[in-house]
Amino acid sequence: MKLNIKINTKPVQAEKGEMILDVLERNGIKIPTLCYMKDKFPAGACRMCLVEHVNSGRLITSCSYPVEDGMELLSHSPRVINARKTIVELLLSNHPDDCLYCVRNKNCELQNLSDELDVRHRRITGVKNNHSIDYSGQSIVCDPDKCILCGRCVRVCEETIGVSAIDFILRGSKTIVAPAFNKGLNTSSCVNCGQCLMVCPTGAIAEKSHLSIVIEALQNPELTVVAQYAPAITVSIAEEFGLEPEKDMNGILNAALRKVGFNRVFDTSFTADLTIMEEATELIERITKNSDPIPMFTSCCPAWVKYVEEFWPEMLSNVSTCKSPQQMMGSIIKHYYSKIENIKPEKIFSVSLMPCTAKKFEAQREEMTQEGISDVDAVLTTRELGKLIRLYGIDFKNLEPEDTDSPLGTRSSAGKIFGATGGVMEAALRTAYSMITGNELEKLEFEEVRGLSGVKHSKIKIDSLELGVAVVNGLGNAASLLKEISEGRKDIHFVEVMSCPGGCIAGGGQHIGADKNSIYARIKALYEIDKNEALRVSHKNPQILELYQKFLGKPNGHLSHKLLHTCYKKRIVLL
Repeated sequence: MKLNIKINTKPVQAEKGEMILDVLERNGIKIPTLCYMKDKFPAGACRMCLVEHVNSGRLITSCSYPVEDGMELLSHSPRVINARKTIVELLLSNHPDDCLYCVRNKNCELQNLSDELDVRHRRITGVKNNHSIDYSGQSIVCDPDKCILCGRCVRVCEETIGVSAIDFILRGSKTIVAPAFNKGLNTSSCVNCGQCLMVCPTGAIAEKSHLSIVIEALQNPELTVVAQYAPAITVSIAEEFGLEPEKDMNGILNAALRKVGFNRVFDTSFTADLTIMEEATELIERITKNSDPIPMFTSCCPAWVKYVEEFWPEMLSNVSTCKSPQQMMGSIIKHYYSKIENIKPEKIFSVSLMPCTAKKFEAQREEMTQEGISDVDAVLTTRELGKLIRLYGIDFKNLEPEDTDSPLGTRSSAGKIFGATGGVMEAALRTAYSMITGNELEKLEFEEVRGLSGVKHSKIKIDSLELGVAVVNGLGNAASLLKEISEGRKDIHFVEVMSCPGGCIAGGGQHIGADKNSIYARIKALYEIDKNEALRVSHKNPQILELYQKFLGKPNGHLSHKLLHTCYKKRIVLL
């Protein structure tokens, strides 16, 4: 039903049930918000989106107030602007004045609003917050002094991720966002996904930086510093330099990393191919030999693995024993590449460049260390990588492309699509089909597992086997499927779970401020790479085959199991 309203004296049509904010934005009027989250039930808590309701003379929240027939609104009247400005001034009254040192300097919503509203003088003075910074987590750092209580992190942790590791605690002016009883993140159920960080408007939540230890390693002449970068990095790093999100910077990134000082540069997509060889073999063995429980879950996402350890430990035997591509690359570098280059493993400093904060947690797990040598020594997010390149004065936009190093440099496009939700499943099915039938698929694309739906199901016919598969996009969608499986659902054999909605392409380490269009553009870029390349299946990667022939033996063999597989156990959550 169409409603007739007036916005700033001009007639506008709106749909019944629409919120005022949606109508304003559709008509090209930008309204500031802080607590608002698109596609979620409006909270109306921050009051930044106030507009003037001419009919009643009141100021109302546009995010939570539905349109009414005949209503007249003023979006930027003097009363509205003064109210918004006062709200910002109140938020700044007890906010730290350390913008120059803050990780979110020049990318802070509160800072931007104070500039847009021309807040240039301190009219309101309050008692400054004085909370302790929580450094206890392996991936996330929380600074309550910078929190403006918008609640976005609380909502995404509960509604999107389904973990509820943080919430509002205490009362009144003492209210903060923290784990239960104001204890450290390391005692909470936090899975390190970093989605709270992605929605935080200030520097209250940030990744635990590994920049300083990477720079120290780069300056140490006794170390061979090796970099690997995730499939999603090459189609998202451009945004850190103001370039289009769909631009693939693969060759440019190789050149930039060498100019920074990395001795060797590898693409983690290579070990994504290796993961497929191991995981597809494991899946086939589970199905044909009934050796382990079905369905088998992927293990590439460390936030998902920690979630199972905490909330569904009875399902741990369903999780693939394969390490993630990050850890496989780290292991191969330390135990294979070190031998062919005649470098002592302890003299290799292995750095992974990831779109994910949970990878920092994964790298330090005790299961990822053998004989005192960690697979991966440091993890930088996409944001930290951008800082590192700028720190070394690299003109990222004007570099000549270069290739990755060998013999771990060739990848298939199947390994590349790991960065998008459904990509691991699609890559695995291409290889599993070949392993079972001895033939290649005529059509390599599995459209059924692509896209941003919460849970995608499909049936794949492989000879006499009808393989039931599912892809979970966003950890909050996992619980219902896990419940069905635990209650006896038998038609699913293989499940991919990615904690971040969209997959690694929208991980907690990516560029802050990207909208849905950017996410779609990154995904599109990965599938364009897959569409246009000749090598599209993992099992035909010549350097993967060479690795098995010269070193590993066979997929799921003795040495493969020692270096490329692991196990997980129930994790007790204190809070």
